[in-house]
Amino acid sequence: MKRIITYIVTIILSVLFIYFGNQIASQGMTHFDGTNDTPVESGKVVEILDHTKDEIALSETESYTDENIIFNVQLTSGDHKGDLVKANQNLNTYTTVKLKPVEVGDSLILYNIPDEDLGVNWTLGEYQKTHILIYIGLAFTILLLLFGRIQGFHTIVSLGFTALSIFVVFLPAILSGQNIYLWSIIICIYITLMTFIIISGINRKSITAMIGCFGGLIVAGLLTEFFDLFLRLTGYINENSAYLMYINPDHPIDLKAIIFASIIIGAMGAVMDVAMSISSSLYELSENRPEAKFKELLTSGINIGKDIMGTMANTLVLAYIGSSLTFVLILLASNTSLMDVMNREMVIVEIFQALVGSYGILFTIPLTAIVAGIFYPKYHRKKKADTTAQTANISAK
Repeated sequence: MKRIITYIVTIILSVLFIYFGNQIASQGMTHFDGTNDTPVESGKVVEILDHTKDEIALSETESYTDENIIFNVQLTSGDHKGDLVKANQNLNTYTTVKLKPVEVGDSLILYNIPDEDLGVNWTLGEYQKTHILIYIGLAFTILLLLFGRIQGFHTIVSLGFTALSIFVVFLPAILSGQNIYLWSIIICIYITLMTFIIISGINRKSITAMIGCFGGLIVAGLLTEFFDLFLRLTGYINENSAYLMYINPDHPIDLKAIIFASIIIGAMGAVMDVAMSISSSLYELSENRPEAKFKELLTSGINIGKDIMGTMANTLVLAYIGSSLTFVLILLASNTSLMDVMNREMVIVEIFQALVGSYGILFTIPLTAIVAGIFYPKYHRKKKADTTAQTANISAK
């Protein structure tokens, strides 16, 4: 009953955090309200009306091709949902990303950009892909429930609240120009507490993991600020960073704070995993061997952590390399000096994130083992003594 009450209270508090957090974080934010943006709707192609292709010779060896596809599309969103409108897809020689020509039945994202010459009010922006992701997500959810059952359900709930806290609270706080350092710390505290309580409840195992996790994240945050004194990072990783500066001119986004947030939030998942793995392992060890003392649990925790450390560090490094692979390839292809590439801020930040995250994991291991060595032995010895006394009483009766 205590576990159920704790679970329900955590869900209620999480909903309140998401709702009120969004209200506070999005104060002064005008993004996504539709007042400053080109109208965007979804639609489905019902008929191809015309397909023209003009080729113009620019020189003896070079030509320019301008291709237009006019089609009818039924809007599937917005105030005019169900209306049939005329749209255009332009494919020319200088188009950077060439989408495949539209066909009947395609689901599209449309921009309300009129073209009087072609007699259309809408133009193709992108093919709609979110429904595919929804199917993939549903399949993952079903498999998680089949394999994990009740624990799989807890995982889905915690994952849902984690995503909501990032996209509904943290990102609006950044866009509205609020203190990124403060909000990143708040989000990390919320996600850590919420995840451990939903997955494991409030007990010695989860509290031990929480302390170890918070310790690792604090180390990662402090090291980020300390090493920044020597790295002298500016936050200008690429042209997108410069664009962020103009999103909210009244309250410019702190680009260096973005790096801080990406490091501790990026490391949080791995640190939580390490903390819970060690806490759970030592809990089982202490429960099966109540006579185990602090030194034995600490030694076992360090040994377990050594095996975890290698794979977790690889996880961080590979995740950051994979996320920036395209940009690294562009830098390598456009530069002849490897020294120049390795000193570009974008590359430095990716390496820095992986290293600081690994430091966080490294400090989480002994801290979690120390806390477990303090919490577990006395509890399990008392538990064993109570069990023995109850057994003796039953035998005496």
